Amino acid sequence: MAERAEIGVIGGSGLYALLDDPDPVQVETPYGPPSAEVVLGTVAGRRVAFLPRHGADHRFPPHRIPYRANVWALASLGVRQVLAPCAVGSLSPALGPGTLVVCDQLVDRTSGRAQTFHDTGAVHVPFADPYCPVGRRTVLDAARDARWPVVDGGTMVVVEGPRFSTRAESQWFAAQGWSVVNMTGHPEAVLCRELALCYTAVALVTDLDAGLEGGTPVTQAEVFRVFGESTARLRSLLLGVAGTLPLGRDCPCGHALDGIDHELVLP
Repeated sequence: MAERAEIGVIGGSGLYALLDDPDPVQVETPYGPPSAEVVLGTVAGRRVAFLPRHGADHRFPPHRIPYRANVWALASLGVRQVLAPCAVGSLSPALGPGTLVVCDQLVDRTSGRAQTFHDTGAVHVPFADPYCPVGRRTVLDAARDARWPVVDGGTMVVVEGPRFSTRAESQWFAAQGWSVVNMTGHPEAVLCRELALCYTAVALVTDLDAGLEGGTPVTQAEVFRVFGESTARLRSLLLGVAGTLPLGRDCPCGHALDGIDHELVLP
């Protein structure tokens, strides 16, 4: 079937296109339309689906992104592995702008977002390790091959936004030992887990958060500037990962729903 894909990429701020000769498809979901048309293409013989998280024109702020529709749309096309590039603020001077952080943990500080597909019944998915270990390893290998400054592991704290953190909040996050701060990593990660998808965050540091000693306040212009300067390189990295990601899933993600009574059925 032409309108199917194996790998999905959810583009972050500034990454609104990924594939050459994209084939757009309209996808209906029980949760309304996704952020934008999903576009399909072929990378190294693999079918890849791309979806800009904020919409093609960045119309959706982080607290209004249709996360459930986005994840459902990709899964309904056959996607089982998701790469999720995103802009993050650094909570440590050691993680300067331009650094990639392949996080292994997540802390949710959002509020009011629809963060589950299960509004009734007892469906409790394991989420101790939010990110796919195979996806993480593949991204790390690709980044090192590309000589991109990359950090293996770290905790992403996800805030509600759309405002940036106060200095006190930023200092508190750093004091907990968390690595980076972001506005979109949750509920995206847990929704992928609820559909037994592999999910790998590719966090690009765009700024030093305001709470760092001597730090200047974060601005939207600075975040967009640094992400924009890295877009071509990030696109190349993502295409490389999509072409080498093992398709035979040898990880716990595909077993997230084992032994759980649930009623979700993907088309």
